[in-house]
Amino acid sequence: MSGALLEVRDLYMTFGGVCAVDGITFDLHSGELLALIGPNGAGKSTTFNMVNGQLRASGGSVRLAEQELVGMRPRAIWRLGVGRTFQIAATFASFTVVENVQMAVMSHQQQIFSLWRPAASRYRDEALMLLEQVGMDAQADRACSELAYGDIKRVELAMALANNPRLLLMDEPTAGMAPRERNELMALTKRLVIERGMAVLFTEHSMDVVFAHADRIIVLARGKLIAEGDADEIRSHPKVKEVYFGNGLTFEHPPELAVAARIPA
Repeated sequence: MSGALLEVRDLYMTFGGVCAVDGITFDLHSGELLALIGPNGAGKSTTFNMVNGQLRASGGSVRLAEQELVGMRPRAIWRLGVGRTFQIAATFASFTVVENVQMAVMSHQQQIFSLWRPAASRYRDEALMLLEQVGMDAQADRACSELAYGDIKRVELAMALANNPRLLLMDEPTAGMAPRERNELMALTKRLVIERGMAVLFTEHSMDVVFAHADRIIVLARGKLIAEGDADEIRSHPKVKEVYFGNGLTFEHPPELAVAARIPA
């Protein structure tokens, strides 16, 4: 598909004799929220880490706006406008909310090694603007250690936006969150996608989140891409049903049943 921001072609990764990702191909466009799902061991995290540069692909291509990313270090990819959040939110607990975001902005400005004393007021306005976008500006001067986990996730999102990303990678963004919190976070992410015109690729185990918020879904199983489409197409796809459910369950059943039916790959 032409005109894509991210183009992944024939991507694969082997570890010894094991093929963790086996020749997958997909596109991601600006303004799109794309979910990457699959059973445990399907190759989702490996794919993420190859796009982000934490793993070098054994073969294939990952291109961001026509620029090849395979072989580049994560920091270089970050500077090209690729942000990332992690399954376990990573913030400095002893720093305030705004200081955490200031550090991310300073990193983007290549000033991370400046002494903190003169840097304490640097980029504060920029950090506050990012916090406002995620609804955390009112808590800017609280220590991150005092925050609820859902709010920590919002701070991490603000930090990921510090380099004004064209592409945002979100690894299990709602892990550990209550149903209301996770839907609020993904609704916020969707709003940012529209407002900023950026693209988001996210992995997720909560099918309610995926079906409610993703524009498009791709499904991996045992390292291969087995299905691609919108929520309705994925719900009814025979291969997806076969991989996820071995006892007659469907995606219309509660999400906790879907988790129980997951087949490790």
